[in-house]
Amino acid sequence: MSKKKRIIIIGGGAAGFFTAANLDENQYYVTILEQNSDVLQKVKISGGGRCNVTHACFDPRELVNFYPRGNRELLSVFTKFQPGDTMDWFETRGVPLKIEKDNRVFPTTDSSQSIINAMVNEVKNKNFEVKTQVSVSEIIKQDEAYLIRTKQGDFTADIVIYTTGSSPKSVKLIQNLGHKIVEAVPSLFTFNIKDDLLKDLPGTSFENAEVSIPSLKTEESCPLLITHWGLSGPAILKISAWEARNLAKLKYTFDIEVNFISKPISEAEDELKEFKNSNPKRSIGQSKIFEVTNRFWNKILEVNHIDPDKQIANLSGKEMSLILENLCAKKLKVTGKSTFKDEFVTAGGVDLKEINFKNMASKILPDFYISGEVLDIDAVTGGFNFQACWSEGWLISQHLNSI
Repeated sequence: MSKKKRIIIIGGGAAGFFTAANLDENQYYVTILEQNSDVLQKVKISGGGRCNVTHACFDPRELVNFYPRGNRELLSVFTKFQPGDTMDWFETRGVPLKIEKDNRVFPTTDSSQSIINAMVNEVKNKNFEVKTQVSVSEIIKQDEAYLIRTKQGDFTADIVIYTTGSSPKSVKLIQNLGHKIVEAVPSLFTFNIKDDLLKDLPGTSFENAEVSIPSLKTEESCPLLITHWGLSGPAILKISAWEARNLAKLKYTFDIEVNFISKPISEAEDELKEFKNSNPKRSIGQSKIFEVTNRFWNKILEVNHIDPDKQIANLSGKEMSLILENLCAKKLKVTGKSTFKDEFVTAGGVDLKEINFKNMASKILPDFYISGEVLDIDAVTGGFNFQACWSEGWLISQHLNSI
């Protein structure tokens, strides 16, 4: 039997650990180098500590639509390992999963520790080594191997698997080896907006709102949420992901238009007139006409100086126009962004043209594989970023196990 080869995995996150968990211990000595004191830190905090492990979308052609960057390349990856395979993998290792009504998948324990334990135990059972608080300072290509320099000493590897995440330092390391880097910009963020209409209403949500950025000719119809800082929710997060590069160019200062009820203004006007005719004596403040909260409805009246006690029959044409404009075509100025929860995601990283998506091998470096957030791949929220890590890690391990 040929001699066991040495694999060094740089980065002990989702992509690195899942790759290690699927490598053949009879073929390889594997060492994971993690710069933090704990491995799988993002997995731990994901989904508020419950770990949104994947998303119940089992058709690769549909699945790729959740990835603003990498959707074309990931199609072939997902045909080989998709969310159903992820679910099988964890369930056969004693982690039952559940699909919630928004199709996000969580362990039934509601604890990310279940997911962490499954991977850590798999790696332990293979007698692979995990070294924490080891920060890589340089990677040097030698004749038949790689020398990996760290403050804790040097390591030699026949094969390197690079799964560091998207920190500037790790991107610089791989750039020094000759890889082209697409500059990183934030993705998945909320919009900072100061406007009287949103003031004092954090937590107010809209089941289906339309948000558009006229200057970019882009629009999303999704749930929307008012926060202390402005607007969030799926509608905002999707736009922030798909338009990540354009919004960075705008320096996060731009105008949006919001239709809080997702109805054309003419349709809303007909509904308002009909309600006015059939309930003339009802006070405006007590009138439940549209699918919005009473607090939001009364806030519209307040900012437009309309007396909530006024009978609806006495609502003037001008007042009706103001109400409809605020409901269906509210213009707001965005003046910055905030990170969504703790899930800081970036668009950018290693140029995808330099990766072989059959096995995640570098086209620039021999015996060198790259996966996870260090690649110019990112997704909207809902378990998709993890799924890319699982699928890419699976491809690497199956390829290496077969050679």
